[in-house]
Amino acid sequence: MAHKDATVAELTKNFEDSNAVLLTEYRGLTVAQLKELRNSIRQDAEYAVVKNTLTKIAANKAGIEGLDDDLKGPSAIAFVHGDPVAVAKGLRAFAKANPLLVIKGGYFDGAPLSPEEVGKLADLESREVLLAKLAGAMKASMFGAAYMFTAPLAQAARAVDALRAKQESEA
Repeated sequence: MAHKDATVAELTKNFEDSNAVLLTEYRGLTVAQLKELRNSIRQDAEYAVVKNTLTKIAANKAGIEGLDDDLKGPSAIAFVHGDPVAVAKGLRAFAKANPLLVIKGGYFDGAPLSPEEVGKLADLESREVLLAKLAGAMKASMFGAAYMFTAPLAQAARAVDALRAKQESEA
């Protein structure tokens, strides 16, 4: 009983400390394959095989609702502490290479996710790419503003130069 209480406490802490939670079914995967999966997402998530009943209790204690229906069969959870998009991409890539891994759903930003929504999350570009695009857009708008402010001065300078050239040619 004490071991179960400790497990629930640890799972509750993992739920509370995570940015997102992605739920998978690992039936049929070997230990080596699970190790490979853990290593592939280790930078942004902790991947753990869990007991469904203890996970339901821990999720409810952490205030997370909507996972109960998905907690059937052999379950493993990716507790995301980094970039949720990177973890979703990693799980999807591993599932393509190993069809026995099934993404059952998840929880992100206060709402449960369906497997399709996890796929959409994986389709997003990484944080770094989005920041680079934003920086490029900001740079382009700054260049446009700078050009707009200097254009009247350049036109005035060309007009004065043309007037001076005209006066020199008449003299």
